[in-house]
Amino acid sequence: MNRPDPEVQAVIDLATAGFPPLATEMTDIAEVRAFFAARPRPDAPPLPVDHVTDRDADGVPVRVYDPRVHATAPVIVFCHGGGFVLCDLDSHDAFCRALARATEAVVVSVDYRRAPEHPFPAAPEDAYTALSSTAATYPGRRIAVAGDSAGANLATVLTLLARDRGGPEIACQALYYPMLDPTRSRPSHRENAQGYFLTADHLRWYWDAYLPDPAARASPYAAPLAGADLSGLPPAQVVTAGFDPLRDDGLAYADALAAAGVPVTAHHHAGMFHGFLSMAGALPAAAEARATAFAALREALAAR
Repeated sequence: MNRPDPEVQAVIDLATAGFPPLATEMTDIAEVRAFFAARPRPDAPPLPVDHVTDRDADGVPVRVYDPRVHATAPVIVFCHGGGFVLCDLDSHDAFCRALARATEAVVVSVDYRRAPEHPFPAAPEDAYTALSSTAATYPGRRIAVAGDSAGANLATVLTLLARDRGGPEIACQALYYPMLDPTRSRPSHRENAQGYFLTADHLRWYWDAYLPDPAARASPYAAPLAGADLSGLPPAQVVTAGFDPLRDDGLAYADALAAAGVPVTAHHHAGMFHGFLSMAGALPAAAEARATAFAALREALAAR
């Protein structure tokens, strides 16, 4: 049986040790959020970005990272991961700073409403409101959508909503280990169910919180792998990891997009695990993979 390299496994073990036992010993959302709130903040100063500000995007809080490289820089609307339940603007602040610097784009990070207090469709509707507001704020600029995990679900759902609602125009989508299928039926969900940070128990708990109505699980705006019409969507970049329960969801979605005629660039990292792009400071291989992913997004935004 394949195993991660020792240095990768060490990072997985460290990340796991700092994460609560979700869905097994800890199920109350208030207790879970209190656990995260009590964790010590990193002492390192944030990566500098020329201008960072919190704003209101037609009622949806966003944080804008503007490297101010040039006056017509492209824009990336970013949706954070966390199973639709956890994380926020602060949890992904370092990631968004790195993204803005590497792509030389304005990054708009969306603080969408989270489950279980606000189940589907609150999150995609908030993300779409922020996207529309961003397009109005930066007229004429090329816009990408991006996200990690549950945020990658929201990013690709934004392309569906923009297509079906007549805009705004999206130039490309960057999907980092996307969380797309509440059935959790593909082999990677069994092969990587335990031991690699994100677990099968976590995913069950996340989906149950986000989609308490069984009928919603057939909606393409909740589960894009549930037979959604993917034609006419913007070019996609999909990053997957070999030791991720979501591995096969991302690979299947890349195939489905390509079958629908959508240009797809897929980057599979066989030795990595869920969330590894956020571990660039701990793993040289993760830093290299993130640099490649961000460079690809920068290149896609520069293309005409």
